[in-house]
Amino acid sequence: MSEKSMLERMSSGEWYGEKPDAELSEAFWRGKDLAWEFNQTRPSNRIRGREILRELLGRFGDGSNILAPLYVDYGANVLLGDRCFINHDAYFMDCAPISIGNDAFIGPHFKAYTAQHPLDAEERNSRIERALPITVGDSCWFGGNVTVLGGVTIGDGCVIGANSLVTKDIPAGSLAMGSPAQPVRKITEKDRVGLKGLFGLE
Repeated sequence: MSEKSMLERMSSGEWYGEKPDAELSEAFWRGKDLAWEFNQTRPSNRIRGREILRELLGRFGDGSNILAPLYVDYGANVLLGDRCFINHDAYFMDCAPISIGNDAFIGPHFKAYTAQHPLDAEERNSRIERALPITVGDSCWFGGNVTVLGGVTIGDGCVIGANSLVTKDIPAGSLAMGSPAQPVRKITEKDRVGLKGLFGLE
């Protein structure tokens, strides 16, 4: 069996980076260049913007929209579902897969950090790191300035309050907030605002 490439090791959560790697470098600069091109595109030119995002991201779901500026490490490890909205100044440190389900509402200044460095200074100075995936379920809403760390899973239907730092899994259907973020309570029928009859909704 052939030895894993540095790119394969990175994406699968293994320690990597102890030596220069041309494949990893090419993937990194490809993502940076495409993100730069997206950020230079006129916001009103939505057709061209979506073309770039489909080339940049591992998945750009139908009906989704991202507002510039957008920052990535690779882009190919960002998997975005359908009908998602991501506000200005999002950064996906996608050394490992960052999977976001359908119908996500993501506020401005969202950060998703997958990379981890050794705590020991000598090991850290050797420039090795690893990355752990981030998984977000369907129909989640993130307030402004939320940060999510690697290894975290956020269940369907969660609301994460503004300025929260998510370091651990959040169960489906939870309202969570704080630094570190903690589930405050479950979201229930009492949280419905009564849209029936408004805006043509039944």
